[in-house]
Amino acid sequence: MQFHLNGFRTGNPEIPEPAGSRAAAAPAGALPEGVDVLIVGCGPAGLTLAAQLAAFPDIRTRIVEQKSGPLSLGQADGVACRTVEMFEAFGFCERVLKEAYWVNETTFWKPDDQQRAHIARSGRIQDTEDALSEFPHVILNQARIHDFYLDVMRNAATRLEPDYSRRLQDLTISPASGEAGNGDSAYPVTVTLERLDPAHEGQIETVKARYVVGCDGARSVVRKSLGRLLSGDSANQAWGVMDVLAVTDFPDIRIKSAIQSAEEGSLLIIPREGGYLVRLYIELDKLNENERVTSLNITTDRLIAAAQRILHPYTLEVKEIAWWSVYEIGQRLCEKFDDTPDGAEDCLPRVFIAGDACHTHSPKAGQGMNVSMQDGFNLGWKLASVLRGQSSPRILRTYSDERQSIAEELIDFDRKFAKMFSAAPRDPAKADGKGIDPAEFQTYFVKQGRFTAGTETRYAPSIISDEPTYQHLAKGLTIGMRFHSAPVIRLADAKPVHLGHTVKADGRWRLFAFAATEDPAGASSRLRALCEFLARSPQSPIGQYTPKGADIDSVIDVRAIFQQAHRELAIEAMPSFLLPTKGRYGLRDYEKMFCPDLKSGRDIFDLRAIDRSRGCMVLVRPDQYVANVLPLDGYAELETFFGRFMLRS
Repeated sequence: MQFHLNGFRTGNPEIPEPAGSRAAAAPAGALPEGVDVLIVGCGPAGLTLAAQLAAFPDIRTRIVEQKSGPLSLGQADGVACRTVEMFEAFGFCERVLKEAYWVNETTFWKPDDQQRAHIARSGRIQDTEDALSEFPHVILNQARIHDFYLDVMRNAATRLEPDYSRRLQDLTISPASGEAGNGDSAYPVTVTLERLDPAHEGQIETVKARYVVGCDGARSVVRKSLGRLLSGDSANQAWGVMDVLAVTDFPDIRIKSAIQSAEEGSLLIIPREGGYLVRLYIELDKLNENERVTSLNITTDRLIAAAQRILHPYTLEVKEIAWWSVYEIGQRLCEKFDDTPDGAEDCLPRVFIAGDACHTHSPKAGQGMNVSMQDGFNLGWKLASVLRGQSSPRILRTYSDERQSIAEELIDFDRKFAKMFSAAPRDPAKADGKGIDPAEFQTYFVKQGRFTAGTETRYAPSIISDEPTYQHLAKGLTIGMRFHSAPVIRLADAKPVHLGHTVKADGRWRLFAFAATEDPAGASSRLRALCEFLARSPQSPIGQYTPKGADIDSVIDVRAIFQQAHRELAIEAMPSFLLPTKGRYGLRDYEKMFCPDLKSGRDIFDLRAIDRSRGCMVLVRPDQYVANVLPLDGYAELETFFGRFMLRS
């Protein structure tokens, strides 16, 4: 990481100097009359969004929560590879990886062919395929993820803290005259909140906001205020879930295991962090039509007994239950994730919903928390870019378009996955063909591995994600998909790093210039010509969109990757654009240039199928998704792309 840019400072470099004071905006314990963004709900989506917006001192953000304090025991626990990549951008992936359980393998169990009342292991696979991500699939209590986000928020320049014990009562939207308007027209959303804390119980607060985001769960008041509905159906299947400390002779208790018994239902075992705790997802009874799981009066004794029957002939003695719940499988989706009416192409959104407020599904695929956090990351940088005057408000329409289609894919996957897992396993001794072949379930699990890892998300072309006209120049960095990181060597200090880890949650675009085969320092090299264009041309997006007086990389951060080994190049011979002066002292930034990691044999040009003869530019959005691939001399296309949505400084 880089620090000391604007002067030497002791202490934790991850904590910037505070910018302003919350007390200046409102009395202690009170909400201000007006904010730029009001987030309702401190769940995974809300905290991801708040952590992103907290990075911008010029944006007034507040997040309110009905509960009296932070979550202490979470329901979700699965953290996909793609989500850990996102955590790296926020700066706390190391904390997650140190504390979490790593899901390295998954085993499958089915009825023993010789004794159908017993279960037997039928398969064992690697949980995540090699090279899918530099990070693993892990398990960690949702409350700890919340803790990490809260640390990011309170350590940000804005020192953002949630306002707890606030219940949303009402939300109204008035017509807005424009983004730069003054008075009520600039703050078109009015929110009424009731305080629940004992010292102010019943007190009503009114807040006007430019934008409101409802991250307030499946019973979202924000969603209801928009007239949106969660539509879907129930599978009429009850499941129980327990986090337990137990003694068992089941051999795979510390390995993720999917178990299908002959007559007693199915069980999913998810080992938890700490070496001893384990989560059990236990199949229970079929529900009658219109029957609710709450009417079954299920007890912990019943859950334990069901798990014991499924595990037969193995034993399970539960010593302590840390948390438990029951639920019914269902998949529900909102038709739109913002307040814009259908067909109103000129209408710009002011209110959004994210996470469980707009999509719900079963927890066994481990996608709920992950998809919700990606909702927040997708929306956060867009709101920041608009509020800071960098982008047209039109980009805000892409949030619902992008995330609703992803949620729809998730719903379809979850419906099939849940159905297969709950189906009775086929008996090979019977010719009726009823039930599911356990091998088929394992095959489906493997096939969907990239989806559950979160790496298959692909956004459709839009004003911020281009058509794949030049995709052949970087076949391994697909437009619309996340930037797949790879190891490189930093030229200035020979440090091995991951290129994707330069994409932090700071709202900046990245332009990765992959050099062609010629000497990049040469007078006629295509990389040098690109740097000259970016530094001096009136058509350069760097010159057009970087605010006067700001660092040259404050909006679009340009990095170069050469094909030569780092010892073959002289840093002083490189284009001066790649050694920019920054900060109040004009210090040089030496971390803009990289070379392939040839010593390890992991050449990024080969790993990501970069056209060596031509090189290319790869544009990456602030949320780590590839927006465009262009030739090194695609100056006109580069200007056109940014010109669709960026605003001149």
